[in-house]
Order: sequence, then structure tokens, then C-alpha cells
Amino acid sequence: MEQTTVKIGIVGGTGYTGVELLRILANHNQAQVVAITSRSESGVKVADMYPNLRGIYDLAFSEPTVEVLQACDVVFFATPHGVAMSMAHELTAAGVKVIDLAADFRINDLAVWSKWYGLEHTCEDLMPQVAYGLPEVFREQVKQANIIANPGCYPTSILLALKPLIDHDLIDVSDIVADGKSGVSGAGRGANVAMLGAEMSESFKAYGVAGHRHLPEMQDKLMQMAEQNIGLTFVPHLVPMIRGMESSVYANLKTDMGQDQLQTLFEECYADETFVDVMPAGSLPETRMVKGSNMCRMAVYRPPGSNKVVVTSVIDNLVKGAAGQAVQNMNILFGLPENSGLNQVALLP
Repeated sequence: MEQTTVKIGIVGGTGYTGVELLRILANHNQAQVVAITSRSESGVKVADMYPNLRGIYDLAFSEPTVEVLQACDVVFFATPHGVAMSMAHELTAAGVKVIDLAADFRINDLAVWSKWYGLEHTCEDLMPQVAYGLPEVFREQVKQANIIANPGCYPTSILLALKPLIDHDLIDVSDIVADGKSGVSGAGRGANVAMLGAEMSESFKAYGVAGHRHLPEMQDKLMQMAEQNIGLTFVPHLVPMIRGMESSVYANLKTDMGQDQLQTLFEECYADETFVDVMPAGSLPETRMVKGSNMCRMAVYRPPGSNKVVVTSVIDNLVKGAAGQAVQNMNILFGLPENSGLNQVALLP
């Protein structure tokens, strides 16, 4: 499906993922943002809220009406859970592609979805049109979809870390441990006392140990990838930085594959993937290596004297973990080069 310019609508453009979409799309030669909506900020100029976009966008926020959005080729939902569901029927019926950065379409079992999100799912009939938007795993499904469920940030870093091991049936999938650490921007832009600088600076904590919404999402996709039941222990942590995510994933090897073989396996698995970088043997990725970019960087280790395999994976939670991956999915949907608008180099320091 090739076309010169993709007309884009963004619903919920006032949050961190919304402004990241605008930042990325500003450098996309075949993208035109024609509508950006916000009920609370209708009439406000985008550049007045986000001065970094002065001179780039002359748009003002508008009310999110179906009539406005039906004129788009694709609509990104950078909204709370439940919003994309409420508009998906009318948009897809009009031939508009939907890319949801929230969780409305991420879990195939809708009873499980309702349990974790506390809402009734209203789009069961649309689920056959949905693809889970992790291109490195589900690219062919993305090409054919009308609705893209953009993955969560933790699932992106963790599923990519596990893909080579699962593809080659190398690990005991009944006992996987994923330890995730995220910057504070993952909590969103809304006011929250726990996210104040004085509350979270110079501190480090786990959260969601008893249950995190990304757990059933990862379980669902890992079962698809492994084609069997899996056991996953997931513990997320909050670290005192703005952007960035590091996930350390631990599993038990079923084979006697050594360090050099694992390194080669990972390098070969991702050799053709623009946005996954397997680090050289003996090195470890840092979150600053991906800040502001759509890259996932990872390293694989087999600790001496152990049957464990350890994979460390880093992404920018707002880019590969959200807006960048959404644009990557849009490029796939419209037959554009997958890296269009996504060639930003990570920021250092």
C-alpha cells in the first residue's frame, strides 16, 4: 500500500508519547499530521504547550471527533485505556488504520483483559483485524492488519531479549524471570505525588510485584511465540531518571550451548533488524546508548558454572517502547521504508 503522503491523526497529543510522536513525525518525509486532539486543551496551539515544536507545527489541539479523524489514513491513540476501543469501529469502517499505544488490543483473551483493566471490552468483533505491533516478531501480521496493538515498553524489551532463545527451543519456558527497570516518564505526564523529584530522586524501588498489567500481555505473546504454556516471573522497578528502560532476563538452558554459540545465535537472529543491536561479546548495554532513539540494544551471557542464560536489554521507553515503535508499525502498514523518520542517533551524554 504505497502512497506519497500519509495523513495522520493523533488522539491524546498532550502526554509524553503524544509529543514524542510529533517529534519523530516532524522528521518523516512521507508523514503529514493533519489533526491532533485533546478534550482538555482544545484550541491551544501545539507549539504553545511544547515550545520544542515551535516553527515545526502550526496545529492547534481540537476535539476528538470521528468526522475529523475519518479524513486521516491512520490514527494514533496516545490515550488512556478504553479510548481507542470507543472509536475503532467507526474509524476502521471508514478505512482508517488504527495504532493504539494503550492496551485496548494487546491481549487476545478478552476475559483476561477485562480482569486486569477493569473495563468491558467492546471490540471483540474487531480482534481478528488486530496485529501485535512488535515488528521483529510479528512483522507479517502487522502488514495485513487494520488495528495495531502497540506493545508495552517492558514487553518490548523483554520479548526481544527472549526471541532467539524461544525460536531455537533453548530454554525451559516454564521458569523465566524478568527484572525490569524504568525511568519516571513511564508513569505519564499527569500529576502524581509519588513521581515528584523529592519523592523519587536518590531512591530505587520495586513495584507491581503482586501483579503488573504488562505481565498478562507478555504471557499471552510468549505463549504464541513458544506455542506452549510458559511460566514468567516479572518484577518492575522505578529508577530516578527520566527516560530509559533496562530489562535483565534470566532463564535455564536446556542445552549445553556455550557463550560463543549464544553470541553467534543472537547476532544471526537480529542481523537484518534495523532497530535491534546485539552488543559485542564482553560488553553490556546502557540506557544512555538508546536515549531518544528507536534502538533496542542487548547482550547475552552464560555465567560460568551455571546452566543460566542472562540477557540484558535496553530501550528508550518513550521511543522503541512507545512512539518510535508506533511509527515503525505505521511504516510497515503503508509500505514505507521501516526506518523512515526513525534515524535519530541516541543522545550522549
